[in-house]
Amino acid sequence: MLDGVFSSLATGFAQQFGAPFGDAVATWPGAPVKDAGGSIVTPGTTVALPCKAQFDAPTQDMRLADGFLATDARILVLSASLSGTLDTDAKITVATGPNAGTWALMSVTRDPAGIGYECRGRKL
Repeated sequence: MLDGVFSSLATGFAQQFGAPFGDAVATWPGAPVKDAGGSIVTPGTTVALPCKAQFDAPTQDMRLADGFLATDARILVLSASLSGTLDTDAKITVATGPNAGTWALMSVTRDPAGIGYECRGRKL
């Protein structure tokens, strides 16, 4: 419930002032169908779900994580804006603006109140 209230407030603020949460799409590759030998018979169907995301500087914990690159970004995704569960199999795509492009999710954590996901993203 709290996540929905916060999401509504953040979305309304973004619509009025243009920030901090913008339109994005979370995508997953889908599971391919394989034959008995392990060859792909039918590729997986991509799942794409709209969401609201905010980009920020990485946290200190993100900077200390194995594999961190200086170009990685902190991506906050409102959980109520996404009709699925975000994980590191997903990619976040932003169509326009300074963060436009597709971002691989290197880490995904959920805040204790369930309001959103905190991700470390890497631009592809």
